[in-house]
Amino acid sequence: MASLLALPVLLAAVPALAADPAAPPVPAVAIKAAPVAELVNSVNIPYERFTLPNGLTVLVHTDRKAPVVALSVWYKVGSKNEPRGKTGFAHLFEHLMFNGSENAPDDFFGPLKEIGATDANGTTWFDRTNYYETVPKAALDRALMLESDRMGHLLGAVTQEKLDNQRGVVQNEKRQGDNAPFGLIEYEEYETLYPAGNPYHHTTIGSMADLDSASLDDVKGWFRDHYGPNNAVLVLAGDLDLATAKAKVEKWFGAIPAGPAVQPVSVPVPTLPAPIARTVQDRVATTRVYRMWAVPGLDNPDYLPLQVGGLILGGLASSRLDDALVRGAQIAVSASAHADIFAQGGQFVMEADVKPGADPAKVGAALDAQLTRLMTEGPTPDELARAATTFAAGEIRSLESVGGGGKAATLAEGLIYSGDPAHYRKELEAAAKLTPAAVRDALAKWMKRPVFALTVVPGERTSGGEARGGDAALPPAVAAPAAPVAVAATTADADRSKIPPAGDVPTLDFPAIERTSLKNGMKVVFARRSAVPIVSVRVSFDAGYAADPLGARGTTALLLRLMNEGTTSLDSSALARAKETLGASINGMGMPDSTAFELNALVPNLAPSLDLLADYVRHPALDPAELERVRAQQLSTIQSERTDPYSLASRVLYPAIYGPAHPYGYAPTGTGEADVVKKLTRADLAAFHARWLRPDRATITIVGDTTLADVVPLLEKSFGNWPSNRMAPPVKDFSAPIPAPTPRIVLIDRPGSPQSMILGGEVIAAKGTDDTVTLRTANDVLGGDFLSRMNTNLRETKGWSYGVASLINDRADRLLFMLYAPVQTDQTGPSITELRGEMTRYLGAKGTTPEETALATQGSARELPGAFETSGAVLDGVAKIETYKRPDDYFATLPARYRAMTPADLDAAARKTIDPSKLVWVVVGDAAKVKPQLDGLGLPVEVVKGD
Repeated sequence: MASLLALPVLLAAVPALAADPAAPPVPAVAIKAAPVAELVNSVNIPYERFTLPNGLTVLVHTDRKAPVVALSVWYKVGSKNEPRGKTGFAHLFEHLMFNGSENAPDDFFGPLKEIGATDANGTTWFDRTNYYETVPKAALDRALMLESDRMGHLLGAVTQEKLDNQRGVVQNEKRQGDNAPFGLIEYEEYETLYPAGNPYHHTTIGSMADLDSASLDDVKGWFRDHYGPNNAVLVLAGDLDLATAKAKVEKWFGAIPAGPAVQPVSVPVPTLPAPIARTVQDRVATTRVYRMWAVPGLDNPDYLPLQVGGLILGGLASSRLDDALVRGAQIAVSASAHADIFAQGGQFVMEADVKPGADPAKVGAALDAQLTRLMTEGPTPDELARAATTFAAGEIRSLESVGGGGKAATLAEGLIYSGDPAHYRKELEAAAKLTPAAVRDALAKWMKRPVFALTVVPGERTSGGEARGGDAALPPAVAAPAAPVAVAATTADADRSKIPPAGDVPTLDFPAIERTSLKNGMKVVFARRSAVPIVSVRVSFDAGYAADPLGARGTTALLLRLMNEGTTSLDSSALARAKETLGASINGMGMPDSTAFELNALVPNLAPSLDLLADYVRHPALDPAELERVRAQQLSTIQSERTDPYSLASRVLYPAIYGPAHPYGYAPTGTGEADVVKKLTRADLAAFHARWLRPDRATITIVGDTTLADVVPLLEKSFGNWPSNRMAPPVKDFSAPIPAPTPRIVLIDRPGSPQSMILGGEVIAAKGTDDTVTLRTANDVLGGDFLSRMNTNLRETKGWSYGVASLINDRADRLLFMLYAPVQTDQTGPSITELRGEMTRYLGAKGTTPEETALATQGSARELPGAFETSGAVLDGVAKIETYKRPDDYFATLPARYRAMTPADLDAAARKTIDPSKLVWVVVGDAAKVKPQLDGLGLPVEVVKGD
């Protein structure tokens, strides 16, 4: 097939000025990438399968790269199975199944934290519910006991108190989503595309009324009808073999009786009777134009060409929508298209954020025109090849992890949705074989039907989401079919009188760090990870947002946007096409203390990918025409941050505590202020690039499936001839004094908000280069962990929030202690009271207990092997060693340090550093409802109007 060939892409030269005028232009080159078929052949997850007599299906994949095992349990029940009056039950029950079982009655995150579980969570969607965790191999029995106990021994532990608490948590999760900009759009989407009574008409989180009406008998009945082993798939992936897996699974799950089979649900793909056009108001910065259709799901082969068509139309960096609306006509600041595919349906969505001053009608017409063109002409073979390469590269990257969304989830999803654990492989092969005609015909078949055209304009909402998310037209509940005749258990039930031990603390096998330098002096740091054929490269410069000049905050962010729009040899579209041809991801990253450029490359394409990265970093075009376009994008981002509760609060908090003159004293996103960004010139950006992004300030960090000996010659070719800058190296200035704390509450009025966003912060007497391990462990006890005192209080006990936290940020210079608490509006004042109380108690008479110390330290030590499973995680770890000037064995020494910590150590670190009386609080919420709650807290309250 033409789409599978290694198509050479001629990268046309572009007449543009380089950031360094003396730099020689890079000639046009032909990039030859590995064929898609070669990439597909590298994707493989061998597995073995067995089924217990009770119907539990088990998949086992062996991966010895780290001493961890991922567990993933998928139940064939989701929100599409909910009857009338019970919307949100599947998701509510997901929460309840973390609140303890008959033989493990406490919150499941406790015993999981103790063994160092990573990627531990649960999710609910229309078609399934899943629970997953990655645990040290020695703790596998504990994880299997917990999963089997909530499958077979749950109901005795479900109490009215737990139900009431988790009902409150889920309702606050709903409020938090509704409160975000565009947070109500999913209601518009599902309620319009799917008629009432269709299982996809209502949202997974459900309606407030149905959640309020859930009785204890209701939820227990829901469990009996849906959570039997015969309705589940268990995947074990990691450092184990089939014999071990069989023995342990039979021990823990073999005696659980089968339950009623989950009944099939009919989900016809609806067609709107006529086009629907609607305009709604929301607290958003820019107008957004949508086009939406209901489309088939995984049960129809058309889903794949629809997904690939979405990539070509608006998913690739070189997509047609980007080229036409964003780069070409410049009537939108962003544009995209995608197919959201479920098991039995989905949505094809196009959207564009209208550039200020542009006509939304013209943007909508441009969306329509690009879709019509693709439906009429189909994609080019080159577009199809790049889309297939991108598709395959994404799958390869996801399979580096055994847990989370990696190998275990991939096998389970294939079996649950398509009846085949190896479906991922067939999907990749099918994607590689797609023809332009197949994509064209699928798009025409489904998108020539009536469209839902939605326009969201800035303004006050006319209603919220409290009364939405349900469906009164759903079929009523019916009795579940009888459970299968009981089969004799394969084994007597395991001893559940006590939770299995956590096992020994595993040895952290952090890869050896190797170092060298290129001929021009650029430092190279290397660590090998060979689990998948990818290599991650980060070229990091000692710059970051802290290097932005005081009067030019936002410079780094704008420079990075502009660098993504072409080099001296490649214009914006050609650069995007080159990355896609190689299956490479190249991104500029602005961080507080460093500016970095990260490449994630496929091993067969590493050499040309490094050449492309070097061109990107060394020879940015900084095209003046592109500057005006990306400036508009950054201004739109700034305005969007002023409509998002968390971003808005952060923009106020950081200058309030660091002081506006300090390098950290502005928006932590680095986007700056609009009046400054409007004035930045190309010369400003070129001068910043020349001054700060130079080889003598750079470190190249590489992690992946190669060797230092193999990669250094490639680096010499791409970066080794970069001449050193003769100017004296610049130094960031942290001399600006941090103002004396002025404790107060800044209330940003956001009328109609269903939640209040609370932030509190103070600058502490510690730097990122200091030893803060003990302090951060103490913070885990106070608010930094799910089981912390703060989260246990406001979420797990009172149900006022979906989740609260305290954190100590990462900065090379002075650090910030911050509290984060989105809470329901009527509990804003009481929540601040509780947070202050938790700090006072922890820093005073009720310091760290031995139990809290053991949980925080042992869990942190045991989670290290899982935390560094992927090359990306190792890359981040090595980069932190460099940025914060830590020894190479820093992570390897942590387990011993954790073992030696005492409650007194944690208390001393926290009491020395954290002072609740110095916190500045920022609250974003409805002032009419919130201010009376704040007036009695003993702090000055300043009310400012939100944007």
